[in-house]
Amino acid sequence: MKATDLVFTPRGLRFAGRMFPCTIGRGGISARKREGDGATPVGVHRIVGILYRPDRMARPTGWAIPIRPGDLWSDDSRDEDYNTMVRAPYPFSHEVLRRADPLYDLVILTDWNWPYAVPGRGSAIFIHRWRRPGYPTEGCIGLRPADLHWIAPRIRFSTRLIVPQ
Repeated sequence: MKATDLVFTPRGLRFAGRMFPCTIGRGGISARKREGDGATPVGVHRIVGILYRPDRMARPTGWAIPIRPGDLWSDDSRDEDYNTMVRAPYPFSHEVLRRADPLYDLVILTDWNWPYAVPGRGSAIFIHRWRRPGYPTEGCIGLRPADLHWIAPRIRFSTRLIVPQ
C-alpha cells in the first residue's frame, strides 16, 4: 500500500496519513458483488476519474469532469453501455448524476467492473458524500462533505481504493 492509496479500515478511510469516518454499502463488504445487492466490493480499485457539479462548486482538480444536465450512469446489465456514463434520454435503468440533492456534487469514480463490464456484477461504485453519519450507501463509500473536498484534489492517477476482505 502507498500513502496515496485510500484504504478502508474498520475505523474509517485512511488516506495521506489521516483517518476519515465513512459509510459503506447497506450490504456490507462482499467478495461476490452483484447488481442491486448494496454491497461494497472487496478489492483494489483504481481511481479513474472525478465528476463535479460546476454550478455548485469550483473544479476540484484539473482533470475533473463537469456533470451536465442529462448526465446519467447506466445500471442496466441488459444494455451494452452498462456501468458507464450515458446521456438522457436513455431507455434503460440508470442513476441521475445531476441530482437535486448534493449527494453527487462531487464523485470520485472507481474502476469497479469497468471498462469492460460483466453484466450483473455491479455498477457505479463511487466515493461520494454521505447522507449522514452511519447511514449506508448502495455500495459506494460515503464521506463527510468537507473530507471529500479535502481528499479530491490530492488524488493522483496512481491512487487506488483498497477494500480488504
